[in-house]
Amino acid sequence: MTPQPYEMLHFFGHDPWWMVLLKAVFCFAFLLVTVLVTIIEERKVLAWMQLRIGPNRNGPWGLLQSLADGVKLALKEDLVVKGSDKVVYVLAPIVAAIPAFMAFAVIPFGPAGDEVSIFGTRTPLQLTDFPVALLYVLATASVGIYGIVLAGWSSGSTYPLLGGLRSTAQMISYEIAMGLSFAAVFIHSGSMSTSEIVAHQQSTWFAALLPVSFIVYIIAMVGETNRAPFDLPEAEGELVGGFNTEYSSLKFAMFMLAEYVNMVTVSAVASTLFLGGWRAPWPVSTFWEGANHGWWPMLWLTLKIHLLLIFFIWLRATLPRFRYDQFMKLGWKVLIPVSLVWLVLIASVRALRNEGYGFGEVVLYVGAPVGVVLLLALLRDFLRKQPEPEVPETDGEFDPMAGGYPVPPMPGQVLPPVPRRPSRAPKQLQDALNGADHPEGS
Repeated sequence: MTPQPYEMLHFFGHDPWWMVLLKAVFCFAFLLVTVLVTIIEERKVLAWMQLRIGPNRNGPWGLLQSLADGVKLALKEDLVVKGSDKVVYVLAPIVAAIPAFMAFAVIPFGPAGDEVSIFGTRTPLQLTDFPVALLYVLATASVGIYGIVLAGWSSGSTYPLLGGLRSTAQMISYEIAMGLSFAAVFIHSGSMSTSEIVAHQQSTWFAALLPVSFIVYIIAMVGETNRAPFDLPEAEGELVGGFNTEYSSLKFAMFMLAEYVNMVTVSAVASTLFLGGWRAPWPVSTFWEGANHGWWPMLWLTLKIHLLLIFFIWLRATLPRFRYDQFMKLGWKVLIPVSLVWLVLIASVRALRNEGYGFGEVVLYVGAPVGVVLLLALLRDFLRKQPEPEVPETDGEFDPMAGGYPVPPMPGQVLPPVPRRPSRAPKQLQDALNGADHPEGS
């Protein structure tokens, strides 16, 4: 049976103070441990994909390498840039890290109605929930960007400032697409509560019902976390290190921690909204009645989070970094228009279903106009004549050091021949290498 709106919320707000504190500490510890495991996963998976060994010295099979990295960062010299705004410079890593932890408070680890016993007290496996829980997630994610922007500005250096500006534009463009993907879930489930959204996925996960929203969110969450191939604020080939170039020791570690905690948080949100949350996957749930009861739901949510984290790692190892114009074009000209059109379709289908229309009528009233629009767009692209690129008129001369700097040739210009030293190889060997028709020294 589909739960009614706000049916699950009466399970929350009754815990004693020590239980709330215990759950908050658990969420904090869960994120820290998951970050340590994710760093090891990343280095091991990247090594496997690149035919390397990976970390294998610290601990058995190198499993303590991430802990050793944390100790190493803590022992490094902590520098403060002389020309920086010192108050903002120190606060920026804190502003980036704290919201990443806060967003995890509304993630359900188990069903709200199936309470577990902790020290004799019955409680749901979730810190808290409220009617606008996902708006809280969006708000905290937006605040975390300020830490990156303030870090770039307060450093008093050019490259960090450019990285902070890039992060601002990146947040604006990809937060819109992420919010639109959330809106489709709100419309379909009729709720913004995380526990109720998971409850509505009892029969079918929203990844199957809302595939476009799921794909848009997956792309947007990679851009939101500044991960490759969307790591433009940290592009080491262009900006040295981006917004964190002037940071070291624990302040740099906090930026690194914020990035990985954000990865865990967006993976948990994706699991909650689209992958059934704490629900067991389909083959397990068919033959095991207790898979979604007790402490077992925590296992399924953790496995889904780690699968999405491995997806992050796979993208980093596979795709090259986008150019900045390609990155912004994807956000503004692809993700946002697609999300808007998809949201209109979902709202139309939902409104027709609420009015009592059957499946065939919904397909006719919604699918037919979409098909006509797609057909007209296809005919327009087919009939439109592509203009030939204009080649600028040039005199054919090319100065490779125009203005004292090396410049590439314009269309129509020809590079001058490169002078070559005559070959010193014997003529028979030269003919064998170059062929009889090739001139000597070519």
